[in-house]
Amino acid sequence: MNIKQDNFIIRPMTLADLKLSLSWAADEGWNPGLNDANSYYVADPQGLLIGELNGEPISSISAVRYSQNFSFIGLFIVKPEWRKKGFGLKMWQEALKLINNRPAALDAVLEQVNIYHKSGFETSHSHLRYQGIISGEISPDIQELNTINFEQICSYDRLYFPAERPNFLKAWINQSNGKSYGIINDGNLVGYGVIRKCKVGFKIGPIFAENQEIAEKLFLALCSYSESKNVYIDVPSINQPAINLVEKYQMQCVFEHVRMYSVQKPNLDWKNIFGVTNSTLG
Repeated sequence: MNIKQDNFIIRPMTLADLKLSLSWAADEGWNPGLNDANSYYVADPQGLLIGELNGEPISSISAVRYSQNFSFIGLFIVKPEWRKKGFGLKMWQEALKLINNRPAALDAVLEQVNIYHKSGFETSHSHLRYQGIISGEISPDIQELNTINFEQICSYDRLYFPAERPNFLKAWINQSNGKSYGIINDGNLVGYGVIRKCKVGFKIGPIFAENQEIAEKLFLALCSYSESKNVYIDVPSINQPAINLVEKYQMQCVFEHVRMYSVQKPNLDWKNIFGVTNSTLG
């Protein structure tokens, strides 16, 4: 899959390459988690691409193929000094080859939406990033997620994500510098959430829950891990109860990106998605 042109090659990332790309993401202000690399890498190692010019890494993109029916594009970065020279287009084209006309999604910054439209991606809705400092609390029915049957977690996650993602999920919910909680009702998992420490503050994602009351309990439990620092969460604009929840705690909207899909939009119950996992892997 390597391509060569003017000493520019695109190849699958090593774990070290992925950590380098995430450092670029931090430079761009994307505020990745401290341990994101380990979780991302197990999702689809061949779908993480690095671009090298004369042996120097200058660009990256991820095209994580969760299944034949769903992929997610992210981590699309060209180092500033190499922009507007055609390298980004080469990365994008290689990512599209990996997806091979199958359904895919991405989260676009507002100024890039029209560009992705030209590649066949259609706008669905916005994800609104909220920020705030919340002390939090852990209610009696909150459980550590790693005490809950993993297959049960995977089955629940599949209700609110367009594909199974067990490798990623196992790493994500058990990562260092993170915490994950769930709530069991009559033997059934009715909600779970994850928080992780980032370069700045903490990010929550996802929170999937059967209703706002369960989501609020998970939200407060997760915030109790935040060391009284800023917490960030990406809330779907089409879930008004989710917006009501974060605004109840005086969180402020600080950023917006646009969820876009190619081929077909998955049928998800967005009213139970109170926070998406993240903008790089969906």
